[in-house]
Amino acid sequence: MQTVLITGGTGLVGRALTQQLIKKGYQVIILTRKLPVGNTQANPGYALWNINEKTIDSKAVQQADHIIHLAGAGVVEKRWSNAYKKEIQDSRTQSSALLIQAMQQNENKIKTLVSASAIGWYGADGEAQQKGLGFTETASPAPGFLGETCKLWEQSIEPAEQMGKRVVKLRTGIVLSNEGGALAEFKKPLKLGIAGILSKGTQIISWIHIDDLCRMFVEALQNEQLSGTYNAVAPAPVSNKTLTLELASIMKGNFFIPVHVPAIVLKMMLGESSVEVLKSCTVSCEKIKQAGFTFLYPSIEAALNQLCNK
Repeated sequence: MQTVLITGGTGLVGRALTQQLIKKGYQVIILTRKLPVGNTQANPGYALWNINEKTIDSKAVQQADHIIHLAGAGVVEKRWSNAYKKEIQDSRTQSSALLIQAMQQNENKIKTLVSASAIGWYGADGEAQQKGLGFTETASPAPGFLGETCKLWEQSIEPAEQMGKRVVKLRTGIVLSNEGGALAEFKKPLKLGIAGILSKGTQIISWIHIDDLCRMFVEALQNEQLSGTYNAVAPAPVSNKTLTLELASIMKGNFFIPVHVPAIVLKMMLGESSVEVLKSCTVSCEKIKQAGFTFLYPSIEAALNQLCNK
């Protein structure tokens, strides 16, 4: 049984991925700041780390065959004050630095390090995207906070390559899950029969079903041919309006009212981070498909039907 050490294992993706890894026969160790009270289960196990104090359980590092690095403060959980923007960046780069330091200072058998990144690397759609060509992994990071954050995030894990580890970085799109995240926000107004379309609704969303994302992380562990950066998005990006109306139709049939939420209202509610919900970003998954990965939920219809009828 191979052992996978996970950071961010209690988050939306981490919880789902942990369960999938266990089903695949892996031993999982979740790095956490506080051990669960009364936990007696062997899988997943837990080990302590503290990014601020730069401490980590060296035994857990020595046990690991692979690391999956998901840790990072949520991008849309709070308004982007200067302090929170620093927290978003530091939570990613300093956690990476602690992992790198732990591998340098402890004899280990770690073969693979798979790190989350995000499609925040890319800016708003340009002429190529308007012609249907999604952003590819070779694109330069966008100017601005998220582009810079993703650049620093990816750079922070790259020293593992100099240690002979295979490094895979997955630039994740908008994750659709019943356990939280974006889909929960889309569902909220629908409970009142309102389909809340954001601004004009023409902005493109590059999304991925939680199951496909977890399968992609597992593929990154198991397929030794994978190395470098891959976009973790489904093959069929859709507009905000299309996603909202498809979800409304599945949940409410014909009993809903489409309502456009003006951009100015979103800016007042969300502050600077509103740029992300208003930005159109079309991202290509051709590279991971060419590597042999297949999607269980390639279309928004398939993804939403599965999630809403689960």
